[in-house]
Amino acid sequence: MGSSCRSCRWLRLFVVVLLLGFLACTRFGRAQDDSEPDDEITAVYIVTLKQAPSVHRFAQELRRGNKNHGFHKKNGTSGRLSRLNNPRNVSISHPRSGYNISRVHDSILRRAFKGEKYLKLYSYHYLINGFSVLVTPQQAEKLSRRREVANVVSDFSVRTATTHTPQFLGLPQGAWIQEGGYETAGEGVVIGFIDTGIDPTHPSFADDASEHSYPVPSHFSGICEVTRDFPSGSCNRKLIGARHFAASAITRGIFNSSQDYASPFDGDGHGSHTASVAAGNHGIPVVVTGHHFGNASGMAPRAHIAVYKALYKSFGGFAADVVAAIDQAAQDGVDIISLSITPNRRPPGIATFFNPIDMALLSAAKAGIFVVQAAGNTGPSPKSMSSFSPWIFTVGAASHDRIYTNSIILGNSLTISGVGLAPGTDKMYTLISALHALNNNTTTTDDMYVGECQDSSNFNQDLVQGNLLICSYSIRFVLGLSTIKQAFGTAKNLSAAGIVFYMDPFVIGFQLNPTPMKMPGIIIPSPDDSKILLQYYNSSLERDEVTKKIIKFGAVACILGGLKANFSYSAPKIMYYSARGPDPEDSFLDDADIMKPNLVAPGNSIWAAWSSLGTDSVEFQGESFAMMSGTSMAAPHIAGLAALIKQKFPSFSPSAIASALSTSATLYDKNGGPIMAQRAYAKPDENQSPATPFDMGSGFVNATASLDPGLIFDASYNDYMSFLCGINGSSPVVLNYTGQNCWAYNSTISGADLNLPSITIARLNQSRTVQRTLTNIAGNETYSVGWSAPYGVSVKVSPTHFSIASGEKQVLNVFFNATTSSTAASFGRIGLFGNQGHIVNIPLSVVVRLSYNATTNS
Repeated sequence: MGSSCRSCRWLRLFVVVLLLGFLACTRFGRAQDDSEPDDEITAVYIVTLKQAPSVHRFAQELRRGNKNHGFHKKNGTSGRLSRLNNPRNVSISHPRSGYNISRVHDSILRRAFKGEKYLKLYSYHYLINGFSVLVTPQQAEKLSRRREVANVVSDFSVRTATTHTPQFLGLPQGAWIQEGGYETAGEGVVIGFIDTGIDPTHPSFADDASEHSYPVPSHFSGICEVTRDFPSGSCNRKLIGARHFAASAITRGIFNSSQDYASPFDGDGHGSHTASVAAGNHGIPVVVTGHHFGNASGMAPRAHIAVYKALYKSFGGFAADVVAAIDQAAQDGVDIISLSITPNRRPPGIATFFNPIDMALLSAAKAGIFVVQAAGNTGPSPKSMSSFSPWIFTVGAASHDRIYTNSIILGNSLTISGVGLAPGTDKMYTLISALHALNNNTTTTDDMYVGECQDSSNFNQDLVQGNLLICSYSIRFVLGLSTIKQAFGTAKNLSAAGIVFYMDPFVIGFQLNPTPMKMPGIIIPSPDDSKILLQYYNSSLERDEVTKKIIKFGAVACILGGLKANFSYSAPKIMYYSARGPDPEDSFLDDADIMKPNLVAPGNSIWAAWSSLGTDSVEFQGESFAMMSGTSMAAPHIAGLAALIKQKFPSFSPSAIASALSTSATLYDKNGGPIMAQRAYAKPDENQSPATPFDMGSGFVNATASLDPGLIFDASYNDYMSFLCGINGSSPVVLNYTGQNCWAYNSTISGADLNLPSITIARLNQSRTVQRTLTNIAGNETYSVGWSAPYGVSVKVSPTHFSIASGEKQVLNVFFNATTSSTAASFGRIGLFGNQGHIVNIPLSVVVRLSYNATTNS
């Protein structure tokens, strides 16, 4: 996504993709006029069949041969499916299984349509048994009536949602040391990225960064596509798999092969950025516009990367392509899936969890794959969450302690803050407005945007040369119609000493990230500060008393420069754009008993790799690194840290990894105060308050502590199925998506009863008891239990003390009683404090409270 224009770039992409959603229908054959019948209008549908997919069948076969499902066998080894003996690796030894299932899909389509036209895009067979197909609504109805078919869903659109962060997270002195140093951190773990592709030529993805051996993990069976854009040799022992998925987009006629690349190559930049955040090589110099900004490293610099390109610059992506990418990644044998994408709308139906992407990811979790997803960039409003399901680890965005600032000192001794990764000036220079430097052939009547400095031919070089050129930053920069780079080209052509951008007063509340600049420059993001600059400038002009023409430019200024980072102790803080809970359970915005986000991680102003042909940000075009912001940047931080946990605990289930990350999170900033959350888009630092679990989940990730969590909460596929079956009216939908009957589950549970490392109760009617089961993965330890209750609720936890041996389990009973009635959410926390130093953090959230008095009165 964009840099200085990032927030509105999200808005532009949202609008574009939304429009594409309306244009998603196409027609078969030749162009047709409006008189032709409507039954020729076609669309893409995702069809699931009643027969279970490969991963479910192989899991059942393995369970019949393995009766022990605990964390530890008596001999101390894991009883779970190991990395080399899990369902997805069994399927690898049966290469024709996918081909045979595809033939079954073809047979169903032929028998259903009997000579009618249709186009099958994908066969899904590993996580979902089904296919995507381009048909008319009438043909889709035919398919839905066939006895083999469980579900038919219309395709939908999706969108995309570090030099210093390893130090901020304490990796060099903490987590990396536990893994043997950065040269082995993450080795043997494969992270699959479903994003915009990758630039294989980037040094962050080379396999020769170390002299140590670097074998491709034996459990991975993926391939690398070879195309003109992605030639043979693009993959190596670091980048071990690369494919692209665009069939749904191609059928819509919106795929631009010259811009979007029909290959795994990243024509956007976003995919290269996220991959390097998680698993980029260690110690890669970050050089942008000729300036050095330190050395970059991924969170797990020795982890392996597999790329599944399903998103594209010009249109975003579609669920049919994303599901195909997820299905392939699981079949290839990835350990972790990183999704920096979110749907463009809440899924319709009885619950947000029931959509093709989330249900495919449920099967991925069953196969032992840890799934990370960006929360979305739709904050700070409540219920703005774009990642819904409890088997997905949802990550929000927080700041880190490194910030880049710039400032300008005016001749009247006032200092104005701004942004810009630019050198400073060596002295005071005269300021001259672009509007006062026009040549004789240019007027504002001819070009009302001439003040944006996009064309040097409009200006008098004699006036500008050697001075600071003042230019306007308007909404056109946000929309991409004008660019910072073009303005600097103008300044360079006119031999200006530098450039100063003031903010158009109509751009209210827009937040700018630092922008790279080759010459002295600054952007003043505040309209109020921009007025101060212009008032000083105008008051310093000398004009002829008769003609009123300017005879002297009296204003001067010095740009201090913004190449050197500063460090803030008020970090981390939750960024205004990070999506917030509570988790919406359905399209009516009823709340789910699930805490979202799960966690926050660094997501603001993140340096990472950039594609050599990336066009997502004009300001970083042609550079090899870019500074991006968003939950897209936060999610791969967690994917990389999860790889370190997976490396240390290879038998951990996805929920165990999630637990280790969650219970060890920190609640405090570097000052020792509570983490703050920005509450407004405009002037966010002036509108903030302490973060709640609906802002930050369990807290800010603690990389080192997550490798030694002490106790963990584990939840299984069967638990998630019991939860889904507990949703009112869900039985037929569960059957449609999974092929499993809810009657097979003896009891159902609510979201609050899932064994998660948090407790959320959307509606507390008087009182309720919730249980949690903890497993000790450390040595013998004695824990004391403390808690703070949500406002208007009394809480009691038992036991208040317990001793637990290594490998044993302990049940906690948590009793909630509403003492007041309210519809305002309130929050608390349970803390488990071990005598060996382990601390387990469990956030509590209660949304609606109905007390006994209120109930009896009503």
